[in-house]
Amino acid sequence: MVRISERMAGMNPSAIREMLKTAGPDTIAFSAGNPSPELFPAKELAELASETFLNESAAALQYGITEGWEPLRQAVKKRMKEKYSIGGEGDDLIIVSGGQQGIDLCAKCLVNEGEVVIAESPSFIGALNDFRSQNTRLVGVPMDGDGMIVDELEKVLAAEPKARLIYTIPTYQNPAGVTLSLERRKKLLELADKYDVMIIEDSPYFELRYDGEQLPTLKSMDKSGRVLFAGSFSKIIAPGIRLGFACGPKELVSKMVVAKQGQDVHTNLFFQILAEKYMTRYDLDAHIADCCRLYKAKRDRMIDGIEKYFDKRVTYNKPAGGLFLWCELPEGCSGTEFCALAAENGVSAVPGAAFDLNEDKNNRGFRLNFSLPSFEQIDEGILRLKKSIDEYLAAKLG
Repeated sequence: MVRISERMAGMNPSAIREMLKTAGPDTIAFSAGNPSPELFPAKELAELASETFLNESAAALQYGITEGWEPLRQAVKKRMKEKYSIGGEGDDLIIVSGGQQGIDLCAKCLVNEGEVVIAESPSFIGALNDFRSQNTRLVGVPMDGDGMIVDELEKVLAAEPKARLIYTIPTYQNPAGVTLSLERRKKLLELADKYDVMIIEDSPYFELRYDGEQLPTLKSMDKSGRVLFAGSFSKIIAPGIRLGFACGPKELVSKMVVAKQGQDVHTNLFFQILAEKYMTRYDLDAHIADCCRLYKAKRDRMIDGIEKYFDKRVTYNKPAGGLFLWCELPEGCSGTEFCALAAENGVSAVPGAAFDLNEDKNNRGFRLNFSLPSFEQIDEGILRLKKSIDEYLAAKLG
């Protein structure tokens, strides 16, 4: 009999990954967090790949240094500094195997077992499961339309002397889609200083902006070396290349390098080389603008359908960017029950319980993704959700 370790025995697989495995061929998937494959720069990457194999095969297929392919590191540092004021003299940058690894390495280096990680509630399931696997204690802070309620955060910090880390997705939050206001960003940094905690700023979506002005990142406002910025190429180039980066205090990044050496030695060199070539030879900002145009149109199509067809007792947000819409059912309803019924009607959504820090099955929320489905699938999927909502509310509330 296999004896599973205590830290993994109570862990459950990602609800989203499990949905992707069990969805039927006719299911319309609003459950994924995937970018649209029609935006992948496949032609350009194919040309760069051929060139790399012909001229740089030794470098692409050999071992590399853990910090990352140096030309890519320099290209990312330059772009982040010039465009977003991310990275100062006291910072360094590591290339990681997707943004998720940056979160994992940071937590490993900062938080001991039994210590507290504070996160928005609800929050990204991948990060929550990572923190759980490290035997940390999760404490949630509620949100409203302006993101994490920092007055509530201060109450948590005052009550939790073992708090070591604040995990936040301040821009187009997953799953709620909300953005932390500038005033609250400033207050969050002040509280981190006051209570001596570090911050992971998880920002895989921050360049996918459809409305409003770009707010400064927490990292660009960080004067005390409190923030690790976790970025990703998954949403702006392609997720399958598994490339991300983390920029933070040198002392922290140097320990993350050691931690990464115990996981995968270094990030895939071939795709690091391709990413650097793509960034320096093509117009990445123009490509991101193309992504924003398509995703804005898809977001608006989904919202139009929701406004037209959903029962008015179901509330929703209009995100200014990112990939997700968050909906909430009336009091007394369960997002878990509703999503099970929706799956029977041929459309998948992710129940709020998957993102709940306490894994509460009575969480009334559910998350919808608009970036992956086609316009036709969005139209049909909203009709299937309408049918599911009407059936569920009639049975649940009468």
